[in-house]
Amino acid sequence: MAINPVVRAALKALSYPDISIKKHYKLQRRLVDVTNLHLLKPLYTSFDHLIQVGAHQIPARIYTPELPGNEGALLFFHGGGWVTGNIDSYDRVCTDLARKTHRLVMSVDYRLAPEHRFPAALEDCYAAAREVFLHPEWVFAERAEDIALIGDSAGGNLAAAVSLMAKDRGEFMPTRQILIYPATYNDHTENSPFPSVRENGSDYLLTSKRVQEYMELYQGSEEDLQNPYFAPLLAEDLSGQPETLLITAQYDPLRDEGEEYGRRLAKAGVRVEAHRATDGLHGFFSLPASFEQVAECHRLIDRFLKEGPA
Repeated sequence: MAINPVVRAALKALSYPDISIKKHYKLQRRLVDVTNLHLLKPLYTSFDHLIQVGAHQIPARIYTPELPGNEGALLFFHGGGWVTGNIDSYDRVCTDLARKTHRLVMSVDYRLAPEHRFPAALEDCYAAAREVFLHPEWVFAERAEDIALIGDSAGGNLAAAVSLMAKDRGEFMPTRQILIYPATYNDHTENSPFPSVRENGSDYLLTSKRVQEYMELYQGSEEDLQNPYFAPLLAEDLSGQPETLLITAQYDPLRDEGEEYGRRLAKAGVRVEAHRATDGLHGFFSLPASFEQVAECHRLIDRFLKEGPA
């Protein structure tokens, strides 16, 4: 959908830049849950699973494609600013992803901030990934190499951070990751070095103020701001990271930092395929699969998993 003056005015009216997420994050959670109900839930196949990590259980949901085969699997980390979202609110996204790519999808229900601050969500995602990569049969994959990480927004941040952590810890290593408009930097104020924070930061639903507040709710300490697991763009060494499909959105305050992460990966010798969704807003991947931008994402993901970066 083109961003014409009428659409632009409507988006500006809907952006609510003065609402404090830090004060009203519980209300925002309820709004996300209500607006993302999947009414066709009985019409597809899924089942819930608990990943046992010591005394801690991580909920997950597995979605099976309509035409199951040996295409591999996707380990999905949802968006929501580390504060909102869950496996229920991403039902449609994961259902469509499984249906359109013909791959099994496992969605991870990691702990949310501010009740559980950094690195709780990341440790949940890493633990889930470790168990799945060490036991690929859990997602009906023949090899760990047949499993890819994928996440949108905060989930893209978590996918990138899991890959960084995996390289550092040496327990497993993903070979491919799909980052959809990921958060990769630690500053979304006027001081940000990325123009999209200012150009797209007030009139396109997700505001820079809201991103900053989400990050402050996720942050556990001042030291976290300099931690590459918190802000992957701060990593000094990106060599050995997975082949990457990076998808950004034109009218997204996170656009430039995501694209810079792609450039940094490529400079470190990682094979990267990058696409910017024309007229795209942050969050567009949660729209129905019939939307052209979403359909194009599904085509890009399917091709990337079959052939690698273009």
